[in-house]
Amino acid sequence: MIAIVKSTALHGLDGQVVEVEVDVSNGLPCFDIVGLPDVSVRESKDRVRAAIKNSGLEFPVKKITVNLAPADLKKEGPIYDLPIAVGILAATEQLTPEQYGRFAYLGELSLNGSLRSITGTLPNILAAVGASIDEIIVPRENAAEAALVEGAAIFPAGSLAELTGFLRGENDIAPYVLDLDGYMRTAAADWPDFADVKGQHSARRALEIAAAGSHNLLMFGSPGSGKTMLARRLPGILPDMTFYESIETTKIYSLAGLLTPDTPLVTRRPFRAPHHTASTIGIVGGGRIPRPGEISLAHHGVLFLDEMPEFQKDALEALRQPLEDGVITISRATASLTYPARLMLVGALNPCPCGYLGDSLRECTCTPYQVQRYISRLSGPLLDRIDICIEVPRLPYEEISSSVKPEGSASIKKRVETARGRQRERFCGIDQKNVRPAPSCNAQMRPGEVRRYCKMTKPARELFKSAFKKLSLSARSHDKILKVSRTIADLDGSALIEESHLAEAIQYRSLDRIYSNY
Repeated sequence: MIAIVKSTALHGLDGQVVEVEVDVSNGLPCFDIVGLPDVSVRESKDRVRAAIKNSGLEFPVKKITVNLAPADLKKEGPIYDLPIAVGILAATEQLTPEQYGRFAYLGELSLNGSLRSITGTLPNILAAVGASIDEIIVPRENAAEAALVEGAAIFPAGSLAELTGFLRGENDIAPYVLDLDGYMRTAAADWPDFADVKGQHSARRALEIAAAGSHNLLMFGSPGSGKTMLARRLPGILPDMTFYESIETTKIYSLAGLLTPDTPLVTRRPFRAPHHTASTIGIVGGGRIPRPGEISLAHHGVLFLDEMPEFQKDALEALRQPLEDGVITISRATASLTYPARLMLVGALNPCPCGYLGDSLRECTCTPYQVQRYISRLSGPLLDRIDICIEVPRLPYEEISSSVKPEGSASIKKRVETARGRQRERFCGIDQKNVRPAPSCNAQMRPGEVRRYCKMTKPARELFKSAFKKLSLSARSHDKILKVSRTIADLDGSALIEESHLAEAIQYRSLDRIYSNY
């Protein structure tokens, strides 16, 4: 007898329905799985056999053939344990089509028949609902994550025996109800406060501008000047995530297996700070079947690269395309997958290998060649994609020991949210016929939008013309300066970019001049 059970498969973050076809017939006892299964799927036959027996159900001593259709789509992971087990029970008439047919099934089976959590639950549920399957059986630990999808009725099961009793009508499993408002309230979590940062007024101002427009930022200065301390406080002044942004980021974390039953929804903006020894695959993503890397895990958040020149050259150069396009495409022999990567890049570096070039108290011990080699690890095209470059100088004793309490993150965040609100109003009327969505902040403006919205006063235009020639700016730098100027004007509540706004934006290209000196 043949039974067909619904499940899903993922291709990156996109999914589609998979039909698990199970045929049980007379013949020599065997258990075959076809349909491009990977090793973990092929191993499911041992888990399924033990789970069925240990759940008090009958496992057929016959020829069992399982086909995962469509057969040209690679299947991976243990999520097919449950649909295969249900298919075997249905093919041996232990379940009727009326009992199991309306559901889709996801879940890994343990040998005793209990259900274990799986990764990628959210994108799998979205795929099922997109195919008009709105009743899904999932492991109990994945219920909250699965219930994030609107229109899905999620039935959490703890074991194969419990599920079989539910399908037969012997016991009840209530659909999971999610307290979404409660999870969204966790967004106001405790980030480190800017009130802890003494001095560094210019750096604080630059971080406020970066947060207001989602601009990429680079900080350089002597060791101990506070670069890392400043970067770790940046998420605390960013606007709270919208529900749409939370769902997009949660899909990535679900696929990466970074969600827990207690935190099924990512409500805080990600702050990813990989060590400089991280591999290129760890930063970009990849593997035999490409998985998201730190670039994608920082989606709608911050990617902080401390000691930036110490990272592998390939990893740094791989940032160039995602910083422009907001996505990263990973191509391998088996697949080419695209993951979202709309992030703020924040980098920190010393001015030289010893760290004390230009320091007011300690003398630099590096040769000009060493300085040149160190700085040249950051290529010109990569620096061209950095909107704001600032120096974080050593603090004098008077500022460190000052009893004056600096401004806290809460008040800075209010100004940032006001500026972001002006940007949302500005971009809400953009025609979205293009494939790429309309920008949500100034850093995401495309060339046409830069020309449309970055209007300058006459003195500002004259200043920009002069600066463009003297600093030998590229076309990309031209647009970057205009975007930062537009953000500064938004913080000031100005409709036009004035001369002071432009002058402040130009000074944030300071690393271009330092870079050209070596």
